[in-house]
Amino acid sequence: MKTALHASAAIIALAALGAAPAYAQSRDTIQIAGSSTVLPFSSIVAEEFGATFPEFKTPVVGSGGTGGGFRQFCEGVGDNTIDIANASRAIKDSEREACAANGVTDIREIQFGFDGIVFASAATGGDFALTPVQLFKAIAAKVPVDGELVDNPYTSWDQIDASLPAQPIALAIPASNHGTREVFQEKVITPGAKAAGLPDGLTDEEKLAVETTFRQDVVVEIAGDYTETLARLTADPNTVGVFGLSFYDQNRDSLKVATIDGITPSLETVAAGEYPVSRPLFFYVKGQHIGVIPGLVDFTEYFLSEGVSGNGGILEAAGLIPQPAEVTAEVLAAFQN
Repeated sequence: MKTALHASAAIIALAALGAAPAYAQSRDTIQIAGSSTVLPFSSIVAEEFGATFPEFKTPVVGSGGTGGGFRQFCEGVGDNTIDIANASRAIKDSEREACAANGVTDIREIQFGFDGIVFASAATGGDFALTPVQLFKAIAAKVPVDGELVDNPYTSWDQIDASLPAQPIALAIPASNHGTREVFQEKVITPGAKAAGLPDGLTDEEKLAVETTFRQDVVVEIAGDYTETLARLTADPNTVGVFGLSFYDQNRDSLKVATIDGITPSLETVAAGEYPVSRPLFFYVKGQHIGVIPGLVDFTEYFLSEGVSGNGGILEAAGLIPQPAEVTAEVLAAFQN
């Protein structure tokens, strides 16, 4: 049955691609790009897949951020476009529309687990117990003071709250090409702005500008992956960086993590829904490449197998928070159907 399904998928894909026989012969390696958060998980699975299935070449995994991955994914169907986009958020309607405009009409969403977004500083630095409102006051270009919006006056954390370390404010955050940035905005900065008490009478556009306009004197936006953020912290121990929980876990010997609303980020607190800054993780398969690029179905099924992304799997050991088995079963069924 599996062979028949693959054969049927191949016929459909070859028809969709037109001159597909030459195309099918020109590339036999799965190409993946996107989220920096998903990058280490995808890389592990690619290596294990190549070792487990010698009939397929090891997939090539690149970064570029969630937004960058979707841009490549939606460029079209064919040899010079990627097969899988890694993502730390769900695809947007605007991205689906961009895909459709370029003929990418079979987009298969694969949710495979969860991750948390953490705030970490050098292990030698101060202890941070943060709240969304404190982070908003540290990062926003304009903040409310005595009922008026003013240029951000805070230069050290203890000026925002006496409980915070007396060290200069310095933040390294993901740039707009990262899905992490959008989750950070949605789950930290927007509620932080609301808690700060913005002046009455602001329009929705003015509120959005306050929430999304960050100061330039103490904030560095990182377009690269988390290793670049880590380098910033190494160069300046005062910097607080934004990372995925899995990256922090891999570097906890050199980093100190902050609590958010009194909750320490961990596999347990994210899985239990206690840690407030967490999100599902995804990758998206270009269905029109199934049966043309060898191994796409096998790679996806392998990624979702219990020994890989399930409880006790190799990705949990690398920092993934596994999702319930019944959710994975539903995701796999939707993909296969």
